[in-house]
Amino acid sequence: MIELAVFDIAGTTVEERNAVYTALEEAVVAAGGAPSKDDIQRWMGAGKREAITAMLTESTGRVPSADVVDQGLADFRARLAAAYSETPPVPLPGVPEAIASLRAAGVKVALTTGFEREVVDALLKTVGWDETVIDAVVCVDDVPAGRPAPYMIFRAMERTGVRDVRKVLAAGDTARDLEAGTNAGAAYVVGVLTGGYTAADLGRVNHTHLLPSVAEVPTLLAL
Repeated sequence: MIELAVFDIAGTTVEERNAVYTALEEAVVAAGGAPSKDDIQRWMGAGKREAITAMLTESTGRVPSADVVDQGLADFRARLAAAYSETPPVPLPGVPEAIASLRAAGVKVALTTGFEREVVDALLKTVGWDETVIDAVVCVDDVPAGRPAPYMIFRAMERTGVRDVRKVLAAGDTARDLEAGTNAGAAYVVGVLTGGYTAADLGRVNHTHLLPSVAEVPTLLAL
């Protein structure tokens, strides 16, 4: 029996129309980088500070200063806030019902994300999700390292009182989500096709299942 389901946010449980990746690309370009579409996809699911640092390093051949990264991160946040203001994020179809079904069956539900807490609080407020809907939310700035490190999953276990990783399901729409689930040793490592990756993309990464959406998770668990 699964005791905890850990879901990514953008592209997995929330539809935000790829605003985060548009904002990330624009912020890196404004900071002097030249990321390709493949670069952006490769850094999907990572902490945004790490992603900005890496893409600037790859583009320029030198590690950017802390000030440059800070400015790039602030620019990213501003661009993302503007995009969310213009087109507010919404839960993906069937996801609220899936979360409710899991919790009704006694499964805790946690969200993890490569966003910092400041961004996440505003996003979840817009979506209308609070502690009455979700058992825990873990942000990249809550842990020593973001995905593919397993630390956000472990922190979600801590916050929900789940001790056995063999009773954890981890799901997300990016390769890094699946890598984090595998690195954590989760019983279920589920790729969902609601984000920027195709089934072929996710199929090349270790996983246990590929599903059309998080909405299918209760059926997978036969709840």
